[in-house]
Amino acid sequence: MSTPKRYLLLILAVMIQSAGIALVVKSLLGTSPISSLPYVLSLISPFTFGQTTFAVNMVFVVFELLMLRRDFPAVFWLQIPVTILFGFCIDFFMNLFTIVPDAYALKLLLCLLGTALVALGVAGQGIADVLMLAGEGAVYTFAHQFHIDFGKVKVGNDISLVILAAIVSVLTMGTIEGIREGTLISALLTGIIARFYLRHLSRIDAHGRIYLAPHKS
Repeated sequence: MSTPKRYLLLILAVMIQSAGIALVVKSLLGTSPISSLPYVLSLISPFTFGQTTFAVNMVFVVFELLMLRRDFPAVFWLQIPVTILFGFCIDFFMNLFTIVPDAYALKLLLCLLGTALVALGVAGQGIADVLMLAGEGAVYTFAHQFHIDFGKVKVGNDISLVILAAIVSVLTMGTIEGIREGTLISALLTGIIARFYLRHLSRIDAHGRIYLAPHKS
């Protein structure tokens, strides 16, 4: 895969992930762990979900800068325009998806479909192999800097965001918003489904780099 194609895949993956996040929210069963804090902030402020997502991700960029300092890769600055696109797409799909499900089965179906799309977006970013969104990038940077397993740091980060979102929600609205069974479903299934996509949509080339190559086995 050429570099331009990898960046095009990254953009497509970000758009797919944003559509998935919007669907999970529209299911009325909560939102994904990493989106829980931006979603709560959008409920208590005049800013949109996409705008608060951008703001929280910029905090992650600052976190990366503080950890890496002079070793901060120049390509990481691209996280800013990519996150702008991410936030814009979240707002676009939040406005596009106007369905308000009543039946619990439909809510669950929307949540599962949204989770599958989020996982596809995550897998697509992995296959593109050029850049991660700041939320994931900060987790990877922290894990690499302190030699901790990425999965453990990811789980810890997700739990921290959900707890913080719950605290902010209770303090400002007197109730917990955006955190329900859909949040747990997203947390449990996103990684599993993403690995499934990676197994069937990618291969490793002779230089050890991942590339897009859909296959059945």
